[in-house]
Amino acid sequence: MFYNRRRMNCYTHDRTAVGMCVVCQKAICRDCVGSETPRLVCRPCAERGAILGFEYRSAATVGGWPLIHICTGVDPVSLRPKVASGVVAIGNIAVGALAFGGLACGLFAFGGGAVGILLAFGGAAMGLGLSVGGLAVGSVAVGGMPVGFAYAIGGGAIGPAVFDGQRCSEAARQFVLRWLDGSFLPPSCR
Repeated sequence: MFYNRRRMNCYTHDRTAVGMCVVCQKAICRDCVGSETPRLVCRPCAERGAILGFEYRSAATVGGWPLIHICTGVDPVSLRPKVASGVVAIGNIAVGALAFGGLACGLFAFGGGAVGILLAFGGAAMGLGLSVGGLAVGSVAVGGMPVGFAYAIGGGAIGPAVFDGQRCSEAARQFVLRWLDGSFLPPSCR
């Protein structure tokens, strides 16, 4: 049986590679290694912090949580995304009283995907209080596709008290008049 053994050369140098960068997937030789623990990373990726990301944690704490925690990137050991967790949390994934991130979870959550107890604001927002977003699920839901446990205001509203382009229940009308400007109501609901 014929077996063709090919060697892999370094992306930069004409030498045998020792492995591949876990970030950019380029073959690298011993001289191009920027970090080798726990996985190989090339110098350019290591210098721009591609694998580690950024992290700031304030010295002030509240109940053991940092007052402010900002972090992005991945954990160098597990290669899983880092999670910002603090009273104010900002990151790709954020958990805190006030959370901002691609995926945010907290009392007040703002992000692409937001899960908030009192307020959720995002592309997809879910919470127990006010939820605002393209897809919003909550006690009071406002958005393109709101699903409200008490009130639903927006495009294709679903809930016990609905206010959308075609329907205007009296309970939803009273809610809108109480909390929002009356000019917000369409002529059919006035």
